[in-house]
Amino acid sequence: MFVSFDGVDGVGKSTQLELFCRWLESLGKTVVSCRDPGSTPLGERVRDIVLHSDDATPIGGRAEMLLYMAARAQLVEEVIRPALLAGSVVVADRFLLANVVYQAHAGGLPVDEVWQVGKVATGGIEPDATLLLDMDPAIADGRIERTRDRMETRGDDYRQKVREGFLAEAARSERIHVIDANQSIDDVQADIRRAVEPLLDA
Repeated sequence: MFVSFDGVDGVGKSTQLELFCRWLESLGKTVVSCRDPGSTPLGERVRDIVLHSDDATPIGGRAEMLLYMAARAQLVEEVIRPALLAGSVVVADRFLLANVVYQAHAGGLPVDEVWQVGKVATGGIEPDATLLLDMDPAIADGRIERTRDRMETRGDDYRQKVREGFLAEAARSERIHVIDANQSIDDVQADIRRAVEPLLDA
């Protein structure tokens, strides 16, 4: 089983992902968690480029999308596919949906083209469920206490487009489960587990 977490920055993905992985392990599952981009030597280098480059290194929208795709292709080859073949549950902090939303819906690239490039990059591997933590971007932004990366400094209009893009994609796919992230940590986690339990039973 392959599950991904997504949502605007600041919704609590990291906290909920960690709680979710602990829950799966308590059920006797072998869990492999990863982050996209990242979790491979190549992915971590790409992550540093796309999230922390300064203005002296401009990155166009299409190049940005392809950098993410390259990191994801390596993540699938090096981490996700082997883990799934071994029978592990893979839990990812973001996956292809994030590219579609950030670079297409919010960034102006054609949505269908980004999905198509993504299918090539991932070899057709996709999450069985994506847990979309949804919250007003202004509230989520106020939760960010660390130094902001390139994506997190793009302003309110961009963040709103990101949220709208996530919800638009959720309306098109039964695999994307919208979770109200503006609840207590325990209530959010309970909703997440309810969304995934049918897959575990299957």
